[in-house]
Amino acid sequence: MPKNILFLSTDQQHYLAMGYLNPEVKTPNLDRLVRSGISFHRAYTVNPTCTPTRASWITGLYPSRHGAYSLGTKLDENVPTVGQEFQRAGYFTGLVGKAHFQPLLSTPQYPSLESYPVLHDLEFWKKFHGPFYGFERVELARNHTDEGHAGQHYALWMEEKGYHNWRDYFLPSPPHLKVEGDLLTESGHTKRKPGQAWEIPEEIHYNTWIAERTNALMADCVGRGQNFFLWASFFDPHPDYMVPEPYASLYDPAKVTVPEHTPGEFDDKPPYFKKALETNPDFSEYQEAGGNAIHGAGSHLLSREVKAKNIATMYGMMTMLDTYIGKILDQVEALGQTENTVICFATDHGDFWGQHGLTKKAIHHYEDVLKVPLVVSCPGTIPVGQVSNSLQSTVDLAPTFLAMAGLPVPPTMQGLNEAPVWTGQRETLRDHVIVENRHQPTTMNLRTFIDQRYKLTIHFNRPYGELYDLQDDPGELVNHWDDPAFSQVKSDLLLRFLYGEMAKDPLPMPRIAPA
Repeated sequence: MPKNILFLSTDQQHYLAMGYLNPEVKTPNLDRLVRSGISFHRAYTVNPTCTPTRASWITGLYPSRHGAYSLGTKLDENVPTVGQEFQRAGYFTGLVGKAHFQPLLSTPQYPSLESYPVLHDLEFWKKFHGPFYGFERVELARNHTDEGHAGQHYALWMEEKGYHNWRDYFLPSPPHLKVEGDLLTESGHTKRKPGQAWEIPEEIHYNTWIAERTNALMADCVGRGQNFFLWASFFDPHPDYMVPEPYASLYDPAKVTVPEHTPGEFDDKPPYFKKALETNPDFSEYQEAGGNAIHGAGSHLLSREVKAKNIATMYGMMTMLDTYIGKILDQVEALGQTENTVICFATDHGDFWGQHGLTKKAIHHYEDVLKVPLVVSCPGTIPVGQVSNSLQSTVDLAPTFLAMAGLPVPPTMQGLNEAPVWTGQRETLRDHVIVENRHQPTTMNLRTFIDQRYKLTIHFNRPYGELYDLQDDPGELVNHWDDPAFSQVKSDLLLRFLYGEMAKDPLPMPRIAPA
């Protein structure tokens, strides 16, 4: 019998923000998912930002191939997606929550449905539920916590719950995004202070919405006997860290571990690393035509008190999120689909909450932002209660989803079919992963090669680079890029990196004739 695929994702989650790895945070439902399947401890994102990674999730392509190479770009609607393959096989395909395949601004050449003012045009969203990138039904939102981007299907659902004043719980639209034609009434909601609870009622929090609507779609599919590919795409724990009570008071800031910068650790790093510890750093040299804002290019200085409050709040976000993931897991069991549904839990990229003195994502390729949680479960098909150190890349999700459903994998996909590893037939397939990060067209363009022991990062047209021995230096404190003792290791890794880049090119068809 074909397997259903249920994809559960979070946004900007550090791999240690799970209870089974970190006793400071409680995530009992994610922990039970871990016990019911395989947890991969060497899983890596394909890109440390949202749009490129999410586009890779649904295409099986690297950002350099699918085209949505950075935040502020869009995935072209003509790029084939995994949802289209599932639909051809008779599956229902649905997405509830965050898509982020398109930018917040729209132009005639690059139109975006996830932009101002359309994301606030509730009359439009009453009529539009897809198709959207291979999903026949989408129910979308675009805001993290109380951002002014709130609208779309999430706003309609809040109104259905009787909260016609929902706008009161969200910030006004950012002035640089507010455009003519946006008819949404602005709110008087103000920015919360670190550690301050979000006053939104739990019954209309987006976690509640995502779980409720995912469960409804799942029940509809099971009721009519149709296989499903469902994606429940959660927004937390992406900053700004904020959560309603009782979760806001669940963790005491005085009792959380606050990571700190190690004095001198940036001395051998690329020069922009030190800028993170300046009060008003100058990143003007990285601005260029065709570029835009650089995430992480600013001061990361925060007091220990503020970082502690942020961590406690983030833990609260994880516990609340876990509660609603639990409701989805309960639904799978209640519908009798446990052994017929492949459940995959992952995040788009990691997070810094003080590690190395950093607090923001994107341009520092430490494990904290590149390594991601990846858990898969399907009792009877996937081994139970196992931990694997097999290298995994999230570019592999689309082809592996298809293979786990018993469907053919298009040869145009670049990701690997990891089904033999997920089902316990093979210990590993990959001997390396590659992470792309073309955050700016040329000035902030870096790629990272990671194998079982080493990590090598190349910065485009820059004399500097990074080389870490993850076995002897898991904290990545010492950069061996210019270390003579590592010259041969560096040379070997550079050659393997080039081989890896060459191997990424897909073969759309075999050679069927000599000429």
